[in-house]
Amino acid sequence: MTINEIRKKYLEFMRGKGHVIVRSASLVPENDPTTLFTAAGMQPMINYILGATHTAGKRIVDTQKCFRSQDIEEIGDNRHTTFFEMLGNWSFGDYFKKEQIAWMYEFLTNKEVGLGLSKDRLYFSCYEGNQKLNVPKDEDSKNFWLENGVTEDKIYFYDDKKNWWSRSGIPENMPVGEPGGPDSEIFFDFDPKGEKKIHKNSKFAKEACHPNCDCGRFVEIGNSVFIQYKKTENGLEELIQKSVDFGGGLTRMAAAVEDDEDIFNLNVFEQAKKIIEEKSGKKYKESEENKINFRIILDHIHAATFLIGDGVFPGNKDQMYFVRRLIRRAIVAGHKLGIQNNFTKEIAKTFVENYKEAEEYLGNNLSKNKSVILEEMEKEENKFRKTLNNGMKEFSKVTSEGITGEEAFNLLQTYGFPIELTLELAEEKNLKVDLETFIKLKEEHSLKSRTASEGMFKGGLADQSEITTALHSTCHLMLAGMRKILGENVTQAGSNINSERLRFDFAFDRKVEKEEIEAIENYVNQAIQKGFSTKIEEMNKEEAKAKGVTGAFWEKYPEIVKVYNMIGEDGEIYSRELCGGPHIENSRDYLAKKTFKIVKEESVSAGVRRFKGILE
Repeated sequence: MTINEIRKKYLEFMRGKGHVIVRSASLVPENDPTTLFTAAGMQPMINYILGATHTAGKRIVDTQKCFRSQDIEEIGDNRHTTFFEMLGNWSFGDYFKKEQIAWMYEFLTNKEVGLGLSKDRLYFSCYEGNQKLNVPKDEDSKNFWLENGVTEDKIYFYDDKKNWWSRSGIPENMPVGEPGGPDSEIFFDFDPKGEKKIHKNSKFAKEACHPNCDCGRFVEIGNSVFIQYKKTENGLEELIQKSVDFGGGLTRMAAAVEDDEDIFNLNVFEQAKKIIEEKSGKKYKESEENKINFRIILDHIHAATFLIGDGVFPGNKDQMYFVRRLIRRAIVAGHKLGIQNNFTKEIAKTFVENYKEAEEYLGNNLSKNKSVILEEMEKEENKFRKTLNNGMKEFSKVTSEGITGEEAFNLLQTYGFPIELTLELAEEKNLKVDLETFIKLKEEHSLKSRTASEGMFKGGLADQSEITTALHSTCHLMLAGMRKILGENVTQAGSNINSERLRFDFAFDRKVEKEEIEAIENYVNQAIQKGFSTKIEEMNKEEAKAKGVTGAFWEKYPEIVKVYNMIGEDGEIYSRELCGGPHIENSRDYLAKKTFKIVKEESVSAGVRRFKGILE
């Protein structure tokens, strides 16, 4: 089935269950200054979930266009995209768990009306409850799955972090009056015999693989949120009017139908892929490096096409900055494949054509604005190729002594010359690049745009919840361990921390070996197990430097700085780092029962590596 067929099947199936089909909202939120883009199917519906009346009634179904700017750096693997469609059905005080679970199982497994997925390949998760808040285990959802033919071995229970929804995250963070509830996720097993995937999560190394173990074998394809409770002064109480919010990734569902976890093999990318192969003389499947560059082009032009269609043109401010960034990153990826001539316009044209069937659900902005989309692509590519040529001329002026951080930043800022190209060309000429200074300058320049687009607080935090704050403190411990294991030359090159994971970029010139990763994990976990408290010192910046305090982007801080010391109960200093906070005051508050794990190590660009870590 094509994605157009799957989309239509889902919408028509739900219409048959009494839902009214409504069109997708724009990628640019209306009357919402707090966010740049529509990033989730729930976003345009939140007021109705909170009690407002929808003009179409109590049963709604849609496919929502979504764009996640924070995922730009993730593109290159087989499942991440910045643009995606979220299939959704909604009950605003109408049906509840029994109907939702029965309908969803029917759609997933019945080929005549739905997807016809193998029942043996589907797994489900439910909420294990919260004794502290007197919220019971969600046995209702489990029993409804069982009633529909799911066997008990396919159902798993997880905690607040995995199977609870509220705007504030976990139940403890909810303010009085906020609604929330358990959810039930659906997973597809892409490796039923366990032959292709290696189970890397050490906590479960001796156990069977499970849906939420993050080894990559299981992929979430849908999630039903049951908005069942409201926070009160006395805890959580059941709502009289309960609601349902289902969200399912269209491309992930299509990948499950095709039994191919590489979403870039889906039909919607087929024509575009052929154009890239013709222009570059390279095949998608020839190498992993080819796949990464193909995927960047496919995803970024796909997203930029829809954003321009919704009225966001390439530029330097707010939403426009991201459209420009998408197109330029795609051109750089094309350059790496050997493409010398313009190609983005041709790629965009395939997406405009492929989505004609979906106009009644997504709106006709692609067709209506086709000439504008293609014109903006061509204009931006011409502009960028000119700056690339000027950048090449400027690059040729660098001395044999190497490239300063200021020169590298000037190439980026004045000529639009990406650091990836600077590093690549420098490597060819055997030149060093002062990456630390470049990153400092870039961080200073981009702080406002990052804050606006990702809702960051100080230190690269997505929010100030307990788990995010704990991960921030853990990040300090990790860096201290890295400098001890890998050497004092390891420096921070950027970070992003949310309630799910920490992402940490660092200057390092080689792959970090498995044994080194384990040693870094051990350093962090020993500090957690032994226990530590966080003490803050204020001192002159020069004094801090003289005392060997670790820090990145020193110039961003005032003359009197805060130094965060993580001191063990035995007096050992585990981390001593310059920071703007926030941090946990004591490891006993939250971390005591947690284990830190580095789940991914990868290259970001020449000379920069990335860790992703979680707390289990």
